[in-house]
Amino acid sequence: MTDFYGSMSDPPGFEVFPGSGARDPVWAGEAPPFGAGATLDDDYAEQARRKARQEAIEAIGPARYTNRELARLDFGARLLDLAEDDRVPLLERVKFMAIFAEMLDEFFQVRVSGLEDQVAASVSTRSDDGLRPAEQLRAIHGRVEELVARQDRIFLDRLAPQLAQVGIRLSDWSSLDDDDRRYLVDVFHREMYPVLTPLAVDPSHPFPYISNLSLNLVVEVGDPVTGERRIARVKVPPVLPRFVVMPDGERVVPLEQVIAAHLDTLFPGMTIGRHDVFRVTRNADLTFEEDTDDLMMAIEMELRQRRFGRAVRLEIATGAADSVRDLLASQLQVGEDNVYSIEAPIDLGGLWAVFALDRPELHEESWTPMTAPPLATAGDPVDIFAVLRERDVLVHHPYDSFATSVEAFVEQAALDPDVIGIKQTLYRTSGDSPIVASLIRASELGKQVATVVELRARFDEQANIGWAKALEEAGVHVVYGLVGLKTHSKTCLVLRREDDGIHRYCHIGTGNYNSKTARIYEDLGLLTSDEDIGTDLGDLFNHLTGFSRHTDYRQILVSPVTTRDRIIELIEEQAAAGPAGRIVLKLNGLTDPAVIDALYGASMAGVPIDLVIRGLCSIRVGIPGVSETIRVRSVVGQFLEHSRIFQFGREPDGEPESWPADEPAVEGWGRELSGLPEVADRPPLRVYIGSSDLMRRNLDRRIEVLVPVRDRRLVARLLEVLDLALADDTNSWELDADGDWHRVPTVRSLSLQEQLKELALGRARRRRDIEMRSQPPV
Repeated sequence: MTDFYGSMSDPPGFEVFPGSGARDPVWAGEAPPFGAGATLDDDYAEQARRKARQEAIEAIGPARYTNRELARLDFGARLLDLAEDDRVPLLERVKFMAIFAEMLDEFFQVRVSGLEDQVAASVSTRSDDGLRPAEQLRAIHGRVEELVARQDRIFLDRLAPQLAQVGIRLSDWSSLDDDDRRYLVDVFHREMYPVLTPLAVDPSHPFPYISNLSLNLVVEVGDPVTGERRIARVKVPPVLPRFVVMPDGERVVPLEQVIAAHLDTLFPGMTIGRHDVFRVTRNADLTFEEDTDDLMMAIEMELRQRRFGRAVRLEIATGAADSVRDLLASQLQVGEDNVYSIEAPIDLGGLWAVFALDRPELHEESWTPMTAPPLATAGDPVDIFAVLRERDVLVHHPYDSFATSVEAFVEQAALDPDVIGIKQTLYRTSGDSPIVASLIRASELGKQVATVVELRARFDEQANIGWAKALEEAGVHVVYGLVGLKTHSKTCLVLRREDDGIHRYCHIGTGNYNSKTARIYEDLGLLTSDEDIGTDLGDLFNHLTGFSRHTDYRQILVSPVTTRDRIIELIEEQAAAGPAGRIVLKLNGLTDPAVIDALYGASMAGVPIDLVIRGLCSIRVGIPGVSETIRVRSVVGQFLEHSRIFQFGREPDGEPESWPADEPAVEGWGRELSGLPEVADRPPLRVYIGSSDLMRRNLDRRIEVLVPVRDRRLVARLLEVLDLALADDTNSWELDADGDWHRVPTVRSLSLQEQLKELALGRARRRRDIEMRSQPPV
């Protein structure tokens, strides 16, 4: 094996498994047993194989994982790849630059601050990849410096000049003519000056507190009478836009330059020396006792303290005097490793204002979501409950409309006189949430409404507190989840009284109940009236709102109870089939060591494994004899890839209607197509979607739900999404054996997201054709 993995060598007894390239200590070339013909001896043999594989994997040590913090920065590098890609529309590239800047802000507020806390507490525990906290911080510093330097160059050398070529110019004060300056002088006095507060630093004015992520000017000010010189600070108010758009709509001026041009107004009678721009990032992770008597009050108090957290990063404009840099670092108690010189304007998250300019030719073509065909052909008005009594419905946002599916489902439940109850989880929702409005309306109409509002959704805590209060005022039963666990599942249960009793209707999704993000995040949802799934959700909500230890679910997988164990069982089931097995996972993150080791074991058994991981990925590919059948890709495009799809087993040949199953295939969309196929000598095909990634936080510290998809046509759609993700050569990156990501070369110009748009349009066209043919002749 390579020197990269240290002293790791082929363990004794390893033999190459024929045709797979993988080594296995037990098989030595014979195919594993699988299926009904397996004997007890076969089971013992498989257990021995599994144990030998695990011992070989553990012998590698921490080198079999990559660092999760550096993996997060790798995702940032992919954002920068898109920001400098000339094939991407210009303002979309500006958007990716803004996303990168905001991602880095959050990374320091949460991840770096957590490591700093560990160092301060003398914690020396190693991460899964073998690094102590201080070692991780050193590695992070070097990587961030590379990324920040690259960000500066992309913005200054690529984006800014290309924006200028199309009439969007980032102007500085010195380049403006008299008319432009008169306009900005007026803006300054009307909108800026009233909210500015200059603060001097001297014995009677101690160094002022610098709040989190605030942009500031540090100014040298002199008294011409006494000759005394002091340092002063001017905070750029966050209520003002980061860039001032000029009246022509084509030029923008950084806000700090407008303020700097008026320092003589802020310090009348003084001489103004040099000024520099800086920004501070602070620890913003909430810490509180969860067993408090009033969780909402505890979080509200902690939110007030968030802007006063310990400083973990100082950004200062390149060219600042060493004395100013040293003063700020000393007063803010920031170590040299956390001081970053920035050549581009600081806080490029403000580029969202540029992205919002009305220049459609510089954006991706706008997309209008389609109504899912089963809901579009269900009459006017649509009776969603009637549809779900006949068939399950899969919705894929933003290709399928969130408004005409999920929001319509909750709205119909709120207004339907036969609906007696609604239970819903809320993690992040929009500021004008139609779903929350429907829940309030349902309560006002006398229905039993219960919501689990997660108050600890990071950076949405204040908004969720507001929604929780509004819901409580309307009579909704609001609970805040379970102590020690965030409720991250995306679940809604509707209880409806019908002629033969109470029926349950459900929605289980991968994304938040948020109408705004549903237009820019790619997510999936299953609408169903399946009795087992409905009963499972009822048990889960009783667990969340009551006091119980329910662990026995019929169909759904629930973290932290069953998800990890069941996922590992499904991986091992494929491992038992060897090369006849198949695993494809589409996730946001894969960092859980137990799951990664199970995937290594399956690869050693010869199972082809494809992973589509948007963000954090700690698995290593190409370890000789261990992960040679694993391929990892990442897709980053116009929409944020956010869905989680789990495929275990191979797709049978032919169309879904022809797949073998217990019941005959019947034409149509209905549940008569449920029941996934079993093929001789192969493990059965099993497909899940849901809210959980394969990370410790999702498997151990959150309430998550995965749901099996069993309607064969819906399964075929999900497998199509996975196939397209693996075929994408427009917005894809691939992980190599050294842990580096490389852009997949464009050969076919196949884009996952463009293909899914075409498929959605095709379904809509077919629906319209059917409707036209069904109309009586005029």
